Amino acid sequence: MVGSTTEESHTPEVKMGTPRIVIADDHEITRIGLKSILASTGLYELCGEAGDGHETLEKTCRLRPDLLVLDVGLPLLNGVEVARRLESESPRTSILVFTEIESDRVMLDAFRLGVKGFVVKSESVSDLLAGIDTVLRGKTFFTPRIGKVLLNLTKQFGRAEVLSSREKEVVQLVAEGSCTKDVARKLALSVKTVETHRSNILRKLHVRSIAELILYAVRNEIVCIERIPEKVHIMQFPTTDSSVSQASSQAAAA
Repeated sequence: MVGSTTEESHTPEVKMGTPRIVIADDHEITRIGLKSILASTGLYELCGEAGDGHETLEKTCRLRPDLLVLDVGLPLLNGVEVARRLESESPRTSILVFTEIESDRVMLDAFRLGVKGFVVKSESVSDLLAGIDTVLRGKTFFTPRIGKVLLNLTKQFGRAEVLSSREKEVVQLVAEGSCTKDVARKLALSVKTVETHRSNILRKLHVRSIAELILYAVRNEIVCIERIPEKVHIMQFPTTDSSVSQASSQAAAA
């Protein structure tokens, strides 16, 4: 069982029936705490630990643990990107995210990548242990608190479904940088009709400006574009080019 890390230079001997775990966190004190918690149960073998994303990826691929307890805010390579790569490089390793980051986007990305559990560090030790046990049994785990966030996300990301096909076309062209006249020309519509579509889109998605619309549409995958335009032309709308460019840069970094 675990009292100390049993990591070797080569793949360690597997103790049959004992779940093997790697922990990844950039704070040593957190890793020490996790090791103590796992050791106190007498149920798991800690086969490795890592302090940054590259080390996490290397050790997980080499040691092939049953479970990776993963912090999102790792240096060098963040936890979401680690999970993305492990999806193909170590598909049999289940992942439980254990983090202080409570970003809606991080939660959504994590579950989309097949992460089986999500526990916030402000929650209890019993929640963490329940999450580890549940994920190791092949099930998905999140606390009621996270469940509420996911429910709200489901509602939020469902907003795209309320847009008509024509409205989605307008969003696509606006996100690509077309001004109102260009949208009208490309869709063979009047400028007034395009403005009406635009107003309806803002109302349905509960956003207040074209800058917010672009950011929302790209982040939430309402549209798929090859690149974010450096500048979006806004006609007769109280949004500055600089704010749109800022939103575009934020969306590109998302």
